[in-house]
Amino acid sequence: MPKIERALLSVTDKSGLVDFARGLSALGVELVSTGGTARLLREAGLAVKDVAEVTGFPEMLDGRVKTIHPRVAGGVLAVRSKPEHMTALAAHGIPTIDMVVVNLYAFEKYAEREGVEFEELIENIDIGGPTMIRAAAKNWQDVAVVTSAADYGALLEELGAGGTLSRATCWRLAVAAFTLTASYDRAISARLARIAVDDAGVHDEKPALPAVLDIRAPRAMPLRYGENPHQAAALYAASTSGIAGATQIQGKELSYNNLVDLDAAWQLISEFDRPASAIIKHTNPCGCAEQQSLAESYRKAFEADPVSAFGGVLAFNRPLDGETAAEVAKTFIEAIAAPDYTPEALTVLSAKKNLRLVRAGGGLDPLVVKSITGGYLVQTADAKTLDRAAARVVSARPPSDEEWRALEFGWKVAKHVKSNAIVYARDLQTVGIGAGQMSRVDAARIAARKARE
Repeated sequence: MPKIERALLSVTDKSGLVDFARGLSALGVELVSTGGTARLLREAGLAVKDVAEVTGFPEMLDGRVKTIHPRVAGGVLAVRSKPEHMTALAAHGIPTIDMVVVNLYAFEKYAEREGVEFEELIENIDIGGPTMIRAAAKNWQDVAVVTSAADYGALLEELGAGGTLSRATCWRLAVAAFTLTASYDRAISARLARIAVDDAGVHDEKPALPAVLDIRAPRAMPLRYGENPHQAAALYAASTSGIAGATQIQGKELSYNNLVDLDAAWQLISEFDRPASAIIKHTNPCGCAEQQSLAESYRKAFEADPVSAFGGVLAFNRPLDGETAAEVAKTFIEAIAAPDYTPEALTVLSAKKNLRLVRAGGGLDPLVVKSITGGYLVQTADAKTLDRAAARVVSARPPSDEEWRALEFGWKVAKHVKSNAIVYARDLQTVGIGAGQMSRVDAARIAARKARE
């Protein structure tokens, strides 16, 4: 790769930029910049050439036009190994630009803001940034494109060691750049698709289902294998909430099946407002309870089916405390998800070195997506609760208040049991669950047997 002699810096997120620019300057790199970025660097005492000095043209149209100019694009796109390209640059007095440091207007932040004005949304669509990023990424063999502050330190280290960046580094940066611009354009198209414009004005629409299903989920974690040892697998995270965004704080590495069960447990536990515990085995609940304390809810959930609970996965909707942890430690558990863990709980559970503990947060996704051959099925999440007023009583007598509460509790649990699903509940705990049977009669018999036991 050629020596980095000149860098163009124009960023929205200025995290770590001054130190990075200072490092480049110390290596003899000329800094070219725009607007607020140039001002920040000058205030830090760095020598900066304004991009207008390169283009011979001032920024205009409220900053809409800064770097969109042949003297900038030419310096980025010229292929150094082609004599005719270099001759053209020389004929027009265009300097080469060897590094482009650009990140984009925070469109997504504005896109999800409640009540955002249409004009503000449009103004936060970056034009020059993606143009520079794509140009530099296309010419990756001659230009390094830097779109993430996370790369600053490693790039300075590599430049300091050899004066250049390797082909592998420049290729990695280019792929990341195209990934960024693709994601950015998807975010814009998805948000604008929810806006209707007609002669009467601009209308923001919020359909239950999107016109285009946009799944953006970078690979977050490789997994040893999938459901079976012969299947490759990885976790792809679309957000920082839920199990996909959870942080593991103890134990063996998470498996594919652990994550599937943890997600089932987290979805179930998110149904409840009071302290609740859920025990999951092979994606089905084998015990669940909602009580006055977390420890009591776990004891009640465990009582429902202590045999099936062995080797299961747990979820709690409150920080796991020492008393509850002591109860959990009495049996073998694969993994636990909770909003947090008290120091006492961590002390108790640290004795079980292989027990996987994850800290999770956030609500449930509004859409449920299932892959099928050639596409996806999408439905809104099942947020329906039992409405006493709408219920039709068909028994000889109406339920008592206690029985209504048990029905409401059992309804929430039954949503998370594979069909045919039967749930027997009493005192805000499950006492018998029959799951995944082809016959509802068999499911009822299994649940009844569990309840008797």
